[in-house]
Amino acid sequence: MKGDTDADAPRRADTSRAGDGDSLHSPPMIDRDAVRDNAKYLRNVRPIDPDEIADYIEGAPHPAVVKQTLREEAHDLGLFERDDGTFVPASDEPAPFRNWSPAAFPDDYSFALEDLLIGRYGANWHVGDSGDRLRERVRQLKEDYYRGNPVEYDEDAALGYGIYHLPDYYAAVGYVLSDLAERSLLPRNPRVLDVGAGTGGPALGLHDFLPDDSVVDYHAVEPSASADVLDRMLGETRRNFRTTVHRETAEAFDPDGEYDIVLFASVLSELDDPAAVVEKYLDALADDGAIVAIAPADRNTSTGLREVEREVAPADGDVTVYAPTLRLWDGYAPSDRGWSFDVKPDLDVPGFQRRLDEGRDGDEDEGTFVNVDVQYSYSVLRTDGERRLDVRGNPARFAKMAEMERHVTNRIDLLAVKLSHDLSEGNNQVFKIGDGSEAVDHYAVRTRDTVLNADVADADYGDVLVFENVLALWNDDEEAYNLVVDDETLVDRVA
Repeated sequence: MKGDTDADAPRRADTSRAGDGDSLHSPPMIDRDAVRDNAKYLRNVRPIDPDEIADYIEGAPHPAVVKQTLREEAHDLGLFERDDGTFVPASDEPAPFRNWSPAAFPDDYSFALEDLLIGRYGANWHVGDSGDRLRERVRQLKEDYYRGNPVEYDEDAALGYGIYHLPDYYAAVGYVLSDLAERSLLPRNPRVLDVGAGTGGPALGLHDFLPDDSVVDYHAVEPSASADVLDRMLGETRRNFRTTVHRETAEAFDPDGEYDIVLFASVLSELDDPAAVVEKYLDALADDGAIVAIAPADRNTSTGLREVEREVAPADGDVTVYAPTLRLWDGYAPSDRGWSFDVKPDLDVPGFQRRLDEGRDGDEDEGTFVNVDVQYSYSVLRTDGERRLDVRGNPARFAKMAEMERHVTNRIDLLAVKLSHDLSEGNNQVFKIGDGSEAVDHYAVRTRDTVLNADVADADYGDVLVFENVLALWNDDEEAYNLVVDDETLVDRVA
């Protein structure tokens, strides 16, 4: 730039490093190293203008080419692209905790999905043959998931899946990310690998959970026709949410570099050997990164996720369960049934689900094609030893669930994680609890409500509770232990 002093001028490209072998290939369109070098220099001086950098690159590339190169390098360089087309240093603060509680699937995403439906089937996509075809695909998907059958996605199935699952998957991922953000362990500018990304619900939830000034390098692995829906949905993301879709299977894809978040959202149940796949991607995890696995709350997929968690994170391994099923006793891992899931507020029914549901068969219940319940199982795994709550049992004070048999009919003190909402259908409240040592299910049964035991009901899913003077009983009908919380019991939330 004319008029700049030497101190303010970017560095020109150094072409002396080119070897003779370069002549065997077509010259690159732009010297990427020169763009990076100039950007590194200017980032601490003033906003980076692609027009300015173009003046200092050999061959005077078009500024649009420089801008595209900067966009591709922005995450590695820590640069945020502003609305005016210049680039400034991105904040290196962690993503802030936010009170994530969406009331509805955002309109922009709903309109994008309906654009796809109208483009394929026409304005009346929800009626006639197309509506019947979509409803049949949704029925088949629900049946396959319930029975654990292999799931195949053609274009109709992918769109049906999007109609049925985009909203709840969008909501669920934000709640799980909150567990990391509350301890400032969610990067503001993450590199993300979304394995089995589907039609994009988790990607959109991640996008909306992160602050607007984030710079995200997002990679999706999705081999099926769902990738076409995913592409369209990702088109609604902001400019600093850079996306790449890899149309390969989870088994075949070769991760390049390290990722801050490796996401498995509602995909583990579709893999032949899910634990082996998770272990493969652990090798691509940054030292302070997290595996985030999410599954539907139904018994098969939920317990399947927990089986993978236990295989990948054994009691004596290097992988730590960050949340929610904390191991409160060193050297122990649970081996109970493991069915545990969280429940969040329902979403408003989106228009595309309502329209599809209106065409249901006469013998089907209203709401058959509506899915706005936000219920999910999840596991967050880390390799740096971090845990959501750094609480461990003291054998001098607390009983272990692994030894509960010898405590039956006795009153004991117990340290446990709350692992369900109220499971009762009236009468006494019932909550699944665990301490990471249990071999069979344990339930806290509240038979007397007092102010001193209210925390058993008021605590959030995943919170750690101290039970004082709780009565241990064996329930033959359920083949489980009941920890009776009555007017002699005190319950305190640890954290």
